[in-house]
Parts: sequence; structure tokens; C-alpha cells
Amino acid sequence: MARRKPHPTPTKGSLRIWLTGATSGIGAALARHLLAEGHRVALSARREEALQAVAGDAGNALLVPVDVTRRDAMAEAAQRIDTAFDGLDMVILNAGTCEYLEGGRVDAALVERVFAANLFGAVNGIEAALPLLHRAREQGSRPLLAATSSASAFFAMPRAEAYGASKAALSYFMESLRLDLAHQGIDVSVIHPGFVKTPMTERNDFPMPMAVSAEKAATLIIEGLAARRRDIHFPRRLTWVIKLLGALPLSARTAIGKRLVRRHDSADRNTPEPRQ
Repeated sequence: MARRKPHPTPTKGSLRIWLTGATSGIGAALARHLLAEGHRVALSARREEALQAVAGDAGNALLVPVDVTRRDAMAEAAQRIDTAFDGLDMVILNAGTCEYLEGGRVDAALVERVFAANLFGAVNGIEAALPLLHRAREQGSRPLLAATSSASAFFAMPRAEAYGASKAALSYFMESLRLDLAHQGIDVSVIHPGFVKTPMTERNDFPMPMAVSAEKAATLIIEGLAARRRDIHFPRRLTWVIKLLGALPLSARTAIGKRLVRRHDSADRNTPEPRQ
């Protein structure tokens, strides 16, 4: 079988990038790294003042406030970016949220909120950005579409019905889309972080083994994107274990998962996590 030829990495500072979820955690760290490298970066999140705080006085930042859950707003945001950049070489769909279900009590509104941000927010971004990625391909670029999923997509855990399912759905969507875009000259990467120290995870009331800083996560993601890795997962000592757990027979997965259930879950911990 012929080996896949690597695509040349664009020169430093040459990329036109759209980054969502850019005001906190991994997104803010990515924004700072990409702007410092000299790329032209369209930064998106809901609040313009928060975007301005991240961008500072960087002249290569384009602030595009938008709610990713609104399909029409994402289309308008993409049009604004297209006017400024005339295409996109890279899209990083990083916006997301996290809420947990407690004690097996299902809250359909909660699940809908999480899916709206984590899955449909990304789908809205993909729909809006694909024409810009195709234009970049016509201009001679090798565009890259990336989305931030989670290591939780690999292994079902208690309380994570909404969050884990939304991320698993996102991973499947991206992996399937990769097949359809493979012959169109657009690469697809899926980012599966383990625990990352961010404002969103600060409220977690359980241990987070091998947690890395947002800055470290951003460095690993940028390295993975530059190498065109299809699956960017870290820290690998943790994510390989989670992947192995997910590959166990159902009976073994169930037995392990049951041991993670807390016996006295509080009913008042459904406060929504901040969404970028």
C-alpha cells in the first residue's frame, strides 16, 4: 500500500484561520499562540469584549462575535470572514459547553442545550465554512477542518450522558465527513483532549488525573494540526487508557463504569457551565 504523502506545511504566518470558542480555556490559549505566530485569525465567541481582551492590540485578529448555536448567525459570520480573508486555510471549531445529569434523572432541556453547543454548533460552523475552505483549495492551499471533541467520546461514564454523547456524535460526524472530503482536498482532524485546566473544568467535583494546562493543550493541538494528524489526543498516557477501556467487552465496560457511580449524587449540580 502506498504511503500517504505529507502535504507541505504552509510558511509561518501564512494561514487564514477561523477559531470558535476563542475567549476561554483552550480556545484563548490557541488564539494567543496563533496570533503570535502571525496568522490572520478570525476569533469567534459570543461576547465581543471578551474577544477584545484575548486579541489585545494584535493587528492580525478579526473579531467576529457570534452564537454558534444560531445557524443564520454562523452563515453571516462566515460571510464577514470571507469578505476580509477571501477564503480559509483552517477552521478550528472549539466552542462547547458541559452540563452533567445527576443520579440517572434525565433533563431533556439540559441534553438539548449541550447538543446545541457541542454538536450543532460545530455543524453550523462546518456548513458555513466549507465554501471558504473549498475556495482556499482552488487557490492552491490544502485546507484543514478541525473540531474539539473529548476523550469522553471513547468510554461511557456516569453523569456524562449529555456531554459524552454530544462529543461522541461530533467525533463520528467528523470522521464520516473526512471520508466524503478526502477526494476534495480538505483534511479533517478531530481533537480529543483528556482533562485540561480551564474555567469550565474548575467546577468539576471529581479527580482529573493527568490534567494539563490550557497552554500545554494549545501547544499539542497546534503541533497535531501542523502534522495533519487525524486524531489529536492527549495526554497520551491517559487517552490511550480510555481508548483501551472503550474497546473492552460490554460486560467489562459496564462493571468498570458502575464503580465510578457516586452513591449520593446531589440534585443541585445542574447549573450550566459557561459556553464560549
